[in-house]
Amino acid sequence: MALPFWLKRACVRTGIARYLPVARRLTGGEPHYARYVSDRVLAAPLDELLDPATFPECPGREVIDLNSTPPESEWTAPLRIPRESVASDPLGLPEPRASIAGGAQSRRDALITHGATAAFAAVLDAFVNPGDRVALFDPCSPVFHLGAKSRRADVRWISTWNEDGRTRFLNAGLTKAMRSAKLLVVALPSDPTGGRFSAEDLEEIAWLANRNDTLLCVDESHGHYHDDSPPMDIGSLSEMERRTLSIDSIGPLGWLLGPGVLVRAAALCANLNSPRPSASDQHAAVAALKRAGNELDRKELRERRQYAFDRLKGMGLEPTWPAGGSAIWVSVESSQLDGRTFAEKCLREQKVLVGPGCAFGPSGKNFVRVSFAPEDGRLREGLSRLGRFVESLREPKPAVVSARIPAAVESEPSFSRV
Repeated sequence: MALPFWLKRACVRTGIARYLPVARRLTGGEPHYARYVSDRVLAAPLDELLDPATFPECPGREVIDLNSTPPESEWTAPLRIPRESVASDPLGLPEPRASIAGGAQSRRDALITHGATAAFAAVLDAFVNPGDRVALFDPCSPVFHLGAKSRRADVRWISTWNEDGRTRFLNAGLTKAMRSAKLLVVALPSDPTGGRFSAEDLEEIAWLANRNDTLLCVDESHGHYHDDSPPMDIGSLSEMERRTLSIDSIGPLGWLLGPGVLVRAAALCANLNSPRPSASDQHAAVAALKRAGNELDRKELRERRQYAFDRLKGMGLEPTWPAGGSAIWVSVESSQLDGRTFAEKCLREQKVLVGPGCAFGPSGKNFVRVSFAPEDGRLREGLSRLGRFVESLREPKPAVVSARIPAAVESEPSFSRV
């Protein structure tokens, strides 16, 4: 007999659920994870959603699938996808998932989604209830705070600044924001500043997450572009593997990586919101992943970053040096305009689009984000137009001379309605 929602919720919130056989069955023998899931997961018809008749697991190559295999398309043929693997289970195809998770023997599992944004949405839906506290570093991707606010979460900001490519923050601010937080979101590297957290800072974040029993969502979708060695894997720190969910993407495909129980809860929400990515897209993403991040790509990006940084500096603006990512965080305070006005005028007058800083958090009022990812020709032309716009702001405006009306005219009576 299915338990009513109020009773399931009471059992989970009081901790009684970990002693119930049904909780052990639904969580794969790890009922302590039940306390993280949102009301949406608890209210879902779990038995039906976990029933193989509803979402069958992907058949092995020895099985002939006469259930849902679509016709071969022009996309699947060049990739030589085995016809037995075209059907997808709720988490995605086994081969791409194993590749992302680090092998079939890994303790982590992966959920393949339509981009990194869909993976983050699945995290919010699976673990955040209205009123739950979500801690965010300021500034951050608009997706983070807009997504959290749309779930009626209690967003708490952690102020940061960039120091030679390193993201800095005050420990007191981090401690205060994480007190009773259900979720902390960290981007490695930070977006939009391109800053990186030091190993010491990541250890501090991990210590507080463990102390407050906070889930950690790490966005690594900009991590393919970084200086030197990649940042430390925060999930490898003590006790963090069981509470860390990582988001990444390549092309149009994204994924969520973490403990199997948590990933399956997110998959439940993801599959109710949107169809699964196609098998051809999943295999194409894995092939692209093997080619991504080579030294030539990083060298080219470093050269573009230096070029864009020097050009912005030469305009008299105040760019912040990024240690990673593909954009530069630029203060426009010297222009006497706030970031929104600067971006609007630049688009209107020079047809150049930059990101208004106000979209990235409270501290972004006087900033804009400038990407150096476009190909060389468009990057050079865009920066040249931006330079002309900045120069036009410094040019003295011609004085407006108002013609004085002759006294005789001034004394003439106006038209009367009487």
